[in-house]
Amino acid sequence: MLRALATLLAFQCLGEGVSYVFRLPVPGPVIGMLLLFGFIMSRPQVADAIEPTALELLRHLSLLFIPAGVGIMVSAGKIRGDALAVIVSVAVSTTVAIVVAALVTRALLRRQRGDSITSDATP
Repeated sequence: MLRALATLLAFQCLGEGVSYVFRLPVPGPVIGMLLLFGFIMSRPQVADAIEPTALELLRHLSLLFIPAGVGIMVSAGKIRGDALAVIVSVAVSTTVAIVVAALVTRALLRRQRGDSITSDATP
């Protein structure tokens, strides 16, 4: 478990470094996740080693939101004047995220059905 956790943290730090050095507008953890994805695609056995640790982290993901929630509560007074803008932006971004996820899911399901039909038809 420690080796898998160290691997996950190494890729996150690597992503942070890439983001910082190249001054990219993409967060470091996102870059690290993409690098980890590429690494897993080149070495599938790594996924088997990391999976139990990643699933355990996902089980406790809600604990990671506590600091963000506390930060929002502490600075609530500062954003009080911008409450309408915050509410509208959260509502719009949530709606857009749901619509995009639905469209991507629909496209992937159509693609999967199309691939399964063509593979079944081939002798």
